Amino acid sequence: MPNPNPIGIFDSGVGGISVLKEIRLLMPGEDILYYADSAHCPYGTQPPENIRQRTIKISQFLINIGAKIIVAACNTASIAGLDYLRQEFQSPIVGMEPAIKPAAKITRNGKVGVLATGVTINGDRFNSLLTRFACDIEVINVPCPGLVEQVEMGLLDTLETTALLRKFLSPLIKNGVDTVVLGCTHYPFLRLLVESIMGPEVNVIDTGCAVAKRLQQVLQEEDLLSDKAPVYATESFYTSGNASQVSQVIKNLWDHPNITVKYIEL
Repeated sequence: MPNPNPIGIFDSGVGGISVLKEIRLLMPGEDILYYADSAHCPYGTQPPENIRQRTIKISQFLINIGAKIIVAACNTASIAGLDYLRQEFQSPIVGMEPAIKPAAKITRNGKVGVLATGVTINGDRFNSLLTRFACDIEVINVPCPGLVEQVEMGLLDTLETTALLRKFLSPLIKNGVDTVVLGCTHYPFLRLLVESIMGPEVNVIDTGCAVAKRLQQVLQEEDLLSDKAPVYATESFYTSGNASQVSQVIKNLWDHPNITVKYIEL
């Protein structure tokens, strides 16, 4: 039986919009709730326990306002808190992980670079990915402090953002990687910059599309898909940050001029 309730999505800020885009493309008839925890962004510099507490509060809020499933559209939150969320809630939870497995399959020279936050790179779930899928390749992990903040401010192609990226990509270029994993949902918005710096021979990948496909699979398995016509599907946005500022950035990233963002502190 169709379930018209919305999908709940959250991220440390606006980065999860990159995942929201993939979900909307694949499932145009689903209503969506999105929470940007911008007042507590970035997650990547915080203790894992703090991140876990935030993800529990946000997930509870989304469930309380009707979400039928939760998508942790944040690699850091998934690495730090996904297991805890699944213990805490009966609702299905879909998380994210950096694209180590596909990167290991497509690399030609066995050298893969990962751009991510410090929490993601140091997390047990990430190290498990390396053990399971990357034991035969060289993986160079680069934490990228400051990059999330640039995206949060909508500064996608400024000189400062470019300089940061050049610094973080420098060790990958020196080591000759042929595949770069964007291990944070904010980073796909910088894909063109990454590709221009790395050159046309380097693959740049993320997991937004894979997460959307997994979400659709779980909705089908749980009989939670909506039968609403796409023209009637809605998106509702919430944030713990400055609603006006977050609204402007989301409008640019989501490419929809007529959205509103409601301030909700949790």
